[in-house]
Amino acid sequence: MHYKIDTKEKFSVLSLLDPSLSSNLVPELNDLIKKLGSNSPKNLVLNLEGVKDWDLSIMELLAQHQEVFYDNNTSFVLCCLSDDLQNGLDSTEFGEVMNLTPTETEAWDIVQMEEIERELLDSDDMEFSTQE
Repeated sequence: MHYKIDTKEKFSVLSLLDPSLSSNLVPELNDLIKKLGSNSPKNLVLNLEGVKDWDLSIMELLAQHQEVFYDNNTSFVLCCLSDDLQNGLDSTEFGEVMNLTPTETEAWDIVQMEEIERELLDSDDMEFSTQE
């Protein structure tokens, strides 16, 4: 599997460079996403601009990681899906749970907004606990 990682202050961008993501890539992609999600910065943008098709097992893997990231109060955003990828995703239940944006810049914005939201919620929790 070919990929590029670009690390920003609040998130990493993982760009997958293989035009086809088949089920035999699930273990390698799984390990890579786990590694990126456990290192700082923990938020992840997955850029799929170079991908033309993907297997259902890849969609399932990404949906599982979406849930894990959000359970850990971190962001996981997919961006730059081709029409074929989007149509494939829309034909499954995974399309409804994935955080998707048309461009990488919009994915960056989502991550930053979610970071701000988490900070605000944390500060609200602190204020509430000190008032009790």
